[in-house]
Amino acid sequence: MSVQGLADKTSRFSTRTGWDIGESSLAAAIRQAKAAGRELVDLTVSNPTVCGFEYGSVLDALADPKAMVYDPDARGIRSAREAVAAYYADHGAEVDPDEVILTTSTSEAYGYLLRVLCNAGDEVLAAQPSYPLFDYLADLEDVTLRAYPLFYDFGWWIDFAELERRITPRTRAILLVHPNNPTGHTTGRVERERLEAICLRHGLALVVDEVFLDYGLEAPVESFARGPHPVLTFVVSGLSKICGLPQMKVAWMAGFGPEAERRQALGRLEIVADTFLSMNAPMQHALPIWLAERGGIQRQILGRVRENLAIVRRSGIEVLAMEAGWSAILRTPSALSAESLISGPGVSVHPGSFYGIGERNRMVISLLGRRDVLMRGLELLRQECESN
Repeated sequence: MSVQGLADKTSRFSTRTGWDIGESSLAAAIRQAKAAGRELVDLTVSNPTVCGFEYGSVLDALADPKAMVYDPDARGIRSAREAVAAYYADHGAEVDPDEVILTTSTSEAYGYLLRVLCNAGDEVLAAQPSYPLFDYLADLEDVTLRAYPLFYDFGWWIDFAELERRITPRTRAILLVHPNNPTGHTTGRVERERLEAICLRHGLALVVDEVFLDYGLEAPVESFARGPHPVLTFVVSGLSKICGLPQMKVAWMAGFGPEAERRQALGRLEIVADTFLSMNAPMQHALPIWLAERGGIQRQILGRVRENLAIVRRSGIEVLAMEAGWSAILRTPSALSAESLISGPGVSVHPGSFYGIGERNRMVISLLGRRDVLMRGLELLRQECESN
């Protein structure tokens, strides 16, 4: 094919999806190791449904005969939204079910919010390190994502001076993951008030992702759903982490803030939701049951994470301080590439760069996996550190 022909083929696609879709060097290393029949010790497993937890009769909730009746509500059926409000009541927050909109994922909630808050070419700020999902969500909505830094100093902190320097006339919102993934940083009341003050000065909305809210390791984490709300604020969450059910595709957003702005935003969001009507009835009817029974899986997950974190701390490999969540950031004496760990000792980790961490001697592991797998992987990592 000629160069001109190739250009014609690629130009038929949108620039917003002009991502590098080639195989990464890490993915290639994993593929080659598996093709060679090597057994890898995977320290990245973060899917709770494959980690040996006991779920009981979760599927029974899908047998509600009311799900056979199609009675669409753009915001989600009332009983499901009331269950979400009850969840926040357990966190000491008063949430009106009429200010909750159900979605199939937090990603979908972000998409709705970016459409309502931003025009093409506008900007939002998101913390770094963080999970790299926001880049793609922003691209799909023709929004520019600008990072603001978290820094580590015996714990993680927001760099407020740098955050404010990165605000431009086109900035529309600040995105916050609370608790953050993978750092485990939680935004306390003092940091929250500073964020809200910045939003007030610059006329910005605040979007808070609380999927790991229930996984505080030493103390409960306070939800941004608790008032007061001096600025337009949206809290997003879902069952993927709350109930350890990522396959059920149930999430939501709740709106707070000054009444006029809040009503205008929720009205527009309702029209967006009504355009797609993506939530299915069986999941909505099951939502109250799953939320009511979340304690069982959460106790199992928290027990596993705490036990595994203790194992990491005794391993001889430094782990950075964390307050919540189920990821851990390791700091090794020298830089070890994730690819070399696959080709050498056969350990799979996430490189820190995957989350926007600049230091080359950082790697991220999951604390959800089985104890024996974690211990074996850590021993191989320790030996690799000593030999480098």
